[in-house]
Amino acid sequence: MQASNVRNGAIRRTALCTALAFCFASGAVLAQSNASGVVFGRVAQPDGAVVHLENLDTGLTRDVGVDADGRYRASSLPVGRYKVSVQRGGQVAESRDNVQVNLGGGVDVSFGGAATASATSAQNLEGVQVTGNVLPAIDVSQVDSRTVLTSEQLQKLPLARDVTAAALLAPGVISGDSRYGNVASFGGSSASENQYYINGYAVTNALTGLGFTSLPYDAIDQQQIFTGGYGAEYGRSTGGVINIVTKRGGNTWKGGVGMYIQPNGARQSPRNIYRTNGQLYQNRGDNERSDTQYTAYISGPLIKDKLFLFAAGDFTRTDTKSTSSILAPQRTNQTQKATKWMGKIDWNITDNHLLEVTGIGDKTNTERSVYAYDYDTRSRGAYLGTDNLKNFDAGAGSAPGGDVYIGKYTGYITDDLTINALYGHTTTKHERDLGYAGSSNCPWITDNRRGIANPITGCGLVNGTVLNAGAKDKTHGWRLDVEYRAGDHDLRVGVDNQTLESTSGNIYEGGYRWVYRNAGTVTGRPDIVPPPGTTYVAEKRLFETGASVKTEQEAQYIEDHWQVTDRWMVYLGLRNEQFKNLNGDGETYVKQRHQLAPRLGATWDVFGDSTFKIYANAGRYHLAIPSNVAIRGASASTYYSEYYTYSGVAANGEPTGLTQLGSRAYLNGEDGTTPDPKTVAAKGIDAYYQDEYILGFDKAINENWSFGAKATYRKLKSSIDDFCDSRPFESYAARNGIDISNASLPGCYLFNPGKSNTFLVDVGGGQYVPFKLTKDDFTSPPPGNVPFPDLKRSYYSLDLYLEHHFADDWYGRIDYTFSRSYGNSEGQLKSDIGQLDPSVTQDWDAPEIMQYANGPLPNDRTHQLKAYGYWQATQEWLFGGNLAVATGRPKNCIGLDPVDAIQYGASYFECGFQPSPRGSKGRLPYTWNLDLNAEYRPMWAGQNQPLAFSATVFNVVGSQRPVGQIDVGETGTVQNGVPVVSDDYRRPIAFQNPRYLRLGVRYDFSL
Repeated sequence: MQASNVRNGAIRRTALCTALAFCFASGAVLAQSNASGVVFGRVAQPDGAVVHLENLDTGLTRDVGVDADGRYRASSLPVGRYKVSVQRGGQVAESRDNVQVNLGGGVDVSFGGAATASATSAQNLEGVQVTGNVLPAIDVSQVDSRTVLTSEQLQKLPLARDVTAAALLAPGVISGDSRYGNVASFGGSSASENQYYINGYAVTNALTGLGFTSLPYDAIDQQQIFTGGYGAEYGRSTGGVINIVTKRGGNTWKGGVGMYIQPNGARQSPRNIYRTNGQLYQNRGDNERSDTQYTAYISGPLIKDKLFLFAAGDFTRTDTKSTSSILAPQRTNQTQKATKWMGKIDWNITDNHLLEVTGIGDKTNTERSVYAYDYDTRSRGAYLGTDNLKNFDAGAGSAPGGDVYIGKYTGYITDDLTINALYGHTTTKHERDLGYAGSSNCPWITDNRRGIANPITGCGLVNGTVLNAGAKDKTHGWRLDVEYRAGDHDLRVGVDNQTLESTSGNIYEGGYRWVYRNAGTVTGRPDIVPPPGTTYVAEKRLFETGASVKTEQEAQYIEDHWQVTDRWMVYLGLRNEQFKNLNGDGETYVKQRHQLAPRLGATWDVFGDSTFKIYANAGRYHLAIPSNVAIRGASASTYYSEYYTYSGVAANGEPTGLTQLGSRAYLNGEDGTTPDPKTVAAKGIDAYYQDEYILGFDKAINENWSFGAKATYRKLKSSIDDFCDSRPFESYAARNGIDISNASLPGCYLFNPGKSNTFLVDVGGGQYVPFKLTKDDFTSPPPGNVPFPDLKRSYYSLDLYLEHHFADDWYGRIDYTFSRSYGNSEGQLKSDIGQLDPSVTQDWDAPEIMQYANGPLPNDRTHQLKAYGYWQATQEWLFGGNLAVATGRPKNCIGLDPVDAIQYGASYFECGFQPSPRGSKGRLPYTWNLDLNAEYRPMWAGQNQPLAFSATVFNVVGSQRPVGQIDVGETGTVQNGVPVVSDDYRRPIAFQNPRYLRLGVRYDFSL
């Protein structure tokens, strides 16, 4: 679907019973849940042995039996520090202190001769306690690819205080297009293909899949970043998974307060933006920004060993002054106030029954005062009005905000049986209020005329699309996970359901948009013929959407970690997904059942001591159609274009003295009527899914050093987008003698690109006829005869790493990734133009638009180098660093097609009516960024050094290389048979962030 603004359930009982029956019949032990971890290992003398685990912060204890072969496994453990002991007759024979249980991972704690070479080995002497704290760094129990960051690492590394900044440390993860906000791309996938969890509940943006509801930074206990190979408990992602577990209270009352400031005086001025002809496009040198953040937390026992509280809050104020482009010159003073809070209650009802309740709030209020701006004098002009937003990121849509509430129960029913049950819901309201100081009629004005010294401007505040009233999101969901242990199997079955509901819509500011253009031939519009001597024309566009829609997502899964031998573990998993999408009238327009996603993996503990692991996995991953598709693609929307000559321009920028050229054209068939839900999507449409294969190894050099390598291959096998070309239907009807003179042909159909698809067409009077279009039927008719290509998106990479675990007062890791992401479709998004319509992009709308589209994709970065770490130089001083180097983004030239049958203008991989294949214009320059920090904890403040002063410099060298550019190379009109080149072609749209300084002070205390 063409961009409107390129500027910017329960499971069936029978299924559950079948799964449970399989579970108990197989006799298995389950792996950890997505909000806990595992301790496993061997005891050299198993007779009469019991492994006792005690959480050092909450006092939670658990006893686990040892089998005849000496193996034991304690799953679904809350993350944290544990003491693990072997007991005989109630007496401790051997123990390990300070065992760190990480999120979603396993730690090998073996005893009495079965310990790893790096662990302290001890004789199992009756009544004698021998403690060893050095444990294997290699987790031989997992087949996936993950990075786990603890709260300690998050505090010590020089990172922006947000989740995405931490995720970017993981190999193969890059920043998404700047027009989508602060989001990341995983493994070549588009930035809307990720899933985000907090304490086991999905908090992903309910409308678009871009971004997530966030939380206070200091509330994060551990952040887990999956970059591939994740098990069957995870779904609805073909990119990556970010999984967060929050902190919880313990038996000691603790608290802390902090303040972090980013002064404008220590911030490097951002680069101005120029067009390639040297004309100043946007003055950014006078921009100002200052940030102040206050933080606080409190943690402790309401009832010792039983009931615990943790609460945290962040309050951030950001003040900015910025200047917009010459197209709509404005000076904006903005104050943004972001409030994030988190509260968590943990109740150890008994040592075998745990209950936790989490509440999270994420609210952002933005107040803007907008003034005119004079580019000739570089001065602020008249006051234009206010633009106020709540829980809304204008343009990007990646900061949903809202309130989240999660309840979770964990029951250790027996040593072998564990149950996890979770319920959560979220609510968010979005608002945007415009207040004009002058005219109440302020449409969006754009002047695309070439060589104009003083472009026409209007009185608009936004000059783009604005949010319709009543926008809100809400979700609710539940999951049930049952774990059972028997013999060599760790088996787990579960149900994972979530319902997403959104009310949303957009409209052009002022109701419509005027675009001034050079007079000339408008491709695809033979009715637009400007009179001789006409220099300029004006195009009027109206765009409006709005609906309340719903998406229902259900899944069941089963997985088995099978310890085939002491050294070989095999992972078997199967996930069954069901998706249902409903339009604004509550009618189902897409329903997908039994989307099976098998997962298979294996690990080989080569030496049997957790120092060398070789692993492999293969899996299929599905993704649901995002809710936003129903807003525009399956509900009533209006989008039309009209052309006029004009004789003057009013004060608000509108043309006057209008004479219409040709007729009104509805784009994409969006004429204000609700599409028939029976005809919106192809029948039996396949879900969006990707296959992935990984082979790698991890090797411990010694107890402090390890290294590894991993090869990954991903292939998008099925996509969902929309097709907006009526020609194949007309040809099919003519070929098969079908009268479509009274047919209702939707403007766009959802379908599987590159495949045969069957569509129902209402040929009149409610008579539906199936149109069985083969892939060849999508070929454009003569004289073009442009074939419709197969879907293609492939990603391959080789990751290498070297890690020094924290020892000798320092920690460090370096990653190098060689990768390629190539094909003819980025996925759900189109970063080439920053289109914010996931799954209904303008890709695939006609065969011509896919010509020459194959090549390196927007998220391709051939070489990436990441290095980060910290050094505890003295007891008082700590230093940290974070280096990121990456190849630049591929460049394109997007322009006109001679036919332009779907009237999209400059939207094709063609320039000058010649092929311009994707990525053929080279690359933006490579980028490198170095961040450094220092922390001082004075001894004079107290024995535990509760006071900390910190300073962090981001982008130390001040490199501001471009990270995005305008790839549209032509204006959309033709003069003298030649497409008019756009003045904005190759204009940068984003640079690296300027150098800035963050100063912090923090005080932690115990009561």
